[in-house]
Amino acid sequence: MRYRSLSQHPTIFLKMTGLRLGEFDQLASELLPIFGEAERQRLERPNRKRGEGGGRHSALEERDQLLLVVVWLRQYPIHEVLGYLFGVHPPTVGRYLAHWLPVLEQAGRDTMRMPDPGRKRRRNLDALLADTPELVLVIDSFEQKIQRPKDKTKRDAYYSGKKKTHTLKSQIAVDETTGAIADVSESVPGPTADLKLLECSKLLERLPEGVGGLGDSAYQGIAKLHPLCASPRKKPWGKDKPRPPEDILYNHAFSCRRMVVENTIGRLRRYQCLTQTDRQHRQHHSARVCAVAGLVNRQLAHRMPA
Repeated sequence: MRYRSLSQHPTIFLKMTGLRLGEFDQLASELLPIFGEAERQRLERPNRKRGEGGGRHSALEERDQLLLVVVWLRQYPIHEVLGYLFGVHPPTVGRYLAHWLPVLEQAGRDTMRMPDPGRKRRRNLDALLADTPELVLVIDSFEQKIQRPKDKTKRDAYYSGKKKTHTLKSQIAVDETTGAIADVSESVPGPTADLKLLECSKLLERLPEGVGGLGDSAYQGIAKLHPLCASPRKKPWGKDKPRPPEDILYNHAFSCRRMVVENTIGRLRRYQCLTQTDRQHRQHHSARVCAVAGLVNRQLAHRMPA
């Protein structure tokens, strides 16, 4: 499996990487110079014991290394399988991932933009949502199953009652208009409450003036954290008190407005490194989420109508 061969089959290329050929080529043209500079700094670091030109020489060209990493993010095969496909040893796969993942993580963060308060909206808000901000980030989280920690304290800390297993949780903030990912939080243990994660991420402190946030029912109380934030209306307290009809209509309109974040999370989780059980012992999870977020943002930028 090499770029030269796989690029002759655009459909298979898309299935293996999640990127169209042109999208991958643009990604490679942007990242190869950055990766080359990072490698130069790594090899010329003062504490390096080997002399110039010493050490292992790469079995793959840099474009093929990038292809290997993107295939790993998309398909999440074990290193032995990926090494077989690319004709390299499993430890070599691990080195490529270690060298490329920070570059892809930073590239992903570089694609994240807060909404521009000066732009005009493309559609009018539902009249039921007149009291919610017009320009918002839509906020949600997702959990990924992890390997069961051996230490009992860690097992308890990572056990999610919602998923009935041990998980890591990541928070995603999405531009309502474009669906592009504007922010990714650090990954935290699955039991962490969504509202607590939002506070710890300090996302609301970084919102541009005039931009608000929308969260689902897990974010009840978000309006107390920021005046331009909103969540669905709660059912009246009491066992026999029915939900008012106007609240039902409001919450339906609210959920329609939040649909964009569910679609974007669905795009993220097509990458199996965020769907299958995490095999990296919880290490560098946030980096993987950011790397995939950058790939998803590139997809959205290319496929958005002019």
